[in-house]
Amino acid sequence: MYAGRLNLRTLIVGEDAGGLIATTTLVENYPGFVSIPGGKLAERLLEHAAHYGVELVEERVEDIKRGCNGFEVLTRSDRYEAKSIILATGTVHRKLPAKNAERFEGRGVYYCALCDAPLFRGRRVAVVGGGDGAAKEALLLAEYAERVFILCRDESLHAEPPNLKKVEENPKIEVVNHTNVVEILGDEVVTGVVMQRRGREERLEVEGVFVAIGGIPRSELARKLGVEVNERGEIVTDKQARTSLPGVFAAGDVTAGGFRQAIISVAEGVTAAYSAYRYLTSEYVETRRCDGEP
Repeated sequence: MYAGRLNLRTLIVGEDAGGLIATTTLVENYPGFVSIPGGKLAERLLEHAAHYGVELVEERVEDIKRGCNGFEVLTRSDRYEAKSIILATGTVHRKLPAKNAERFEGRGVYYCALCDAPLFRGRRVAVVGGGDGAAKEALLLAEYAERVFILCRDESLHAEPPNLKKVEENPKIEVVNHTNVVEILGDEVVTGVVMQRRGREERLEVEGVFVAIGGIPRSELARKLGVEVNERGEIVTDKQARTSLPGVFAAGDVTAGGFRQAIISVAEGVTAAYSAYRYLTSEYVETRRCDGEP
């Protein structure tokens, strides 16, 4: 949206319009919206960008190469030329490192409650994770399931206070602390999990396992392009969203940062767009607060 307002000819290319926020049930910490479905928020952001002439191509980017006049963005069916690139590739769900977890994906092991919670109406399910994402998944699942277990490795659940309170007050949800899931049980579908808890091995009968253990940065394109990443695979940027490669900027969860929030990613996107504008035009746009101070 900011790139469009700055009259840059802008193209968004990606296979998942909206990213992981679009799979979030409710967003309740984005300024201006007390509560809004993640998919609706992503939709409004895209509509706002389109208002300024920004185009969207929903296709996976296979590669980005440096060319004579800038960069070439390659998809399976097309090629696009650009003078500057903003990488906002986000993260993918971290897979559960337990025996049989991959085998049962789609047959009891899932990574999106918004997508698959209705399949477990009246059933027992587990959420593996210890953060705010796990709390949100459990709260949505509790609208369908008979019983929801949050299997947390730490001593307590580390969720935002409002979500933690909702979990504690929901009679359908039980938090099981000091728990590490080591195996998924089942034949054709999931029937339970094996977990290590306080030095002992225990079994829990559930029909579904939802994994919420964080994300892995989607920085493959950045690495192939020669952009610097840290030991966690996150793109290294400065305060102007510049990467180690001139003309390439980055924003959002794919970058190195501690606090993963939609509003922070949006702010970084604004910075990246403005830095790209400065890179392409060498011009400065003066901005002032309403009180007249710069």
